[in-house]
Amino acid sequence: MQQPALILLRGLPGSGKTTLARVLSENSTYPVFSVDDYFTDETTGEYIFNFQNNHLAYKQCEALTNDAMQQAIPKIIVHNTFTMDWELESYFKLASKYHYQIFVVTVENYHGHQNVHEVSDEQLLKMAEKYKVKLY
Repeated sequence: MQQPALILLRGLPGSGKTTLARVLSENSTYPVFSVDDYFTDETTGEYIFNFQNNHLAYKQCEALTNDAMQQAIPKIIVHNTFTMDWELESYFKLASKYHYQIFVVTVENYHGHQNVHEVSDEQLLKMAEKYKVKLY
């Protein structure tokens, strides 16, 4: 039996994380979680970010991932910016606790799309400066 997988998609806003997550979910066969879900109205699909609630969004995303792992769902996809290593740590712990293989995939913006969250170029540059990729 194949070990279940947790796929963490990371990248700057506009890189295509959400689109790739949808592809990997195989027509919603597998769950997809994101911090953005907290700020997205389920009825209208409108995204309203509130920085003061960001910590709640992170907790919700982790809790949903934990719940899915408790159900032994064979593939779980989480897509967030994950610009700093500490943002990944709680997911590494969950993967270890529930015996999930973990894959960290960096999504790059080769398609030239703009982010839908209206993150300024200045803010994107700040995020990019913090971004570290572990190649070995």
